[in-house]
Amino acid sequence: MASPVGKKLTGLVAATFTPLTPQGEINLALIGPYVDYLLQQQGVRSVFVNGTTGEGMSLTVEERKKLAEEWCQKGKGKLEQVIVHVGCMSVKDSQDLARHAAQAGADGIAVMSPCVFKPTDAGVLRQFLQEVAAAAPELPFYYYHIPALTGVNLLARDVLEGIDKCIPSFRGLKFSGSDLLDFGRCVSYCPPHWSVLYGMDEQLLAALAMGANGAVGSTYNYVGRFNVAVNKQLMSEVSGLNLGPPRLPLEPCPKSRAVSIAQRLQQVP
Repeated sequence: MASPVGKKLTGLVAATFTPLTPQGEINLALIGPYVDYLLQQQGVRSVFVNGTTGEGMSLTVEERKKLAEEWCQKGKGKLEQVIVHVGCMSVKDSQDLARHAAQAGADGIAVMSPCVFKPTDAGVLRQFLQEVAAAAPELPFYYYHIPALTGVNLLARDVLEGIDKCIPSFRGLKFSGSDLLDFGRCVSYCPPHWSVLYGMDEQLLAALAMGANGAVGSTYNYVGRFNVAVNKQLMSEVSGLNLGPPRLPLEPCPKSRAVSIAQRLQQVP
């Protein structure tokens, strides 16, 4: 399933939810139906696995590996691209996940900044990204910029400076920030074979006008604009897939609220 390093990621990419049982364990049995739902009901052919929407940072390394394997296996011959987020607080865990993603047949990997011991400047963050990318040099590599979550308020444009010299497999970024000036500078800097993907669903139109190649987001699983817990419950209501609760420390969305929102969404022409 691995795609050549030069293949460009474009269009809508679903940031996938992680199905959990009522007991809070990962529910791999839903991945196959999830793939079919995205293809048949939403027309979405690429996915971003184990990211923020997937509660990746609340999952163990082993759970993330099992999910990556299942998405790659069930998506083989169906999905165009499976991008696996492998970012962790530990560079060693990130490298382990990167190597595993390559073995599992992923089409690319992405990494967000560590957010406990934070990089102090763009150069240090590039070093971290370089160490992870080197563990799977055959896979396209994407920087996942999400400062509101990581608390790392470095400009994405600064992180991109000369990044292809230290990461030959670098192929773009997922920009999940509200700073459109920074985003525009990234668009201007990136060569044509890189993908500039926008990750804040509510500002997608502005990002497209500025030159985004595509978008990665939770609402491309269905439609809407809410937090992870609400989005996950809405996805269950809209798709018919019982994705289960979010993992702590996120609180479940009351079913009655999700049903009410889903009903209003279905009334939108």
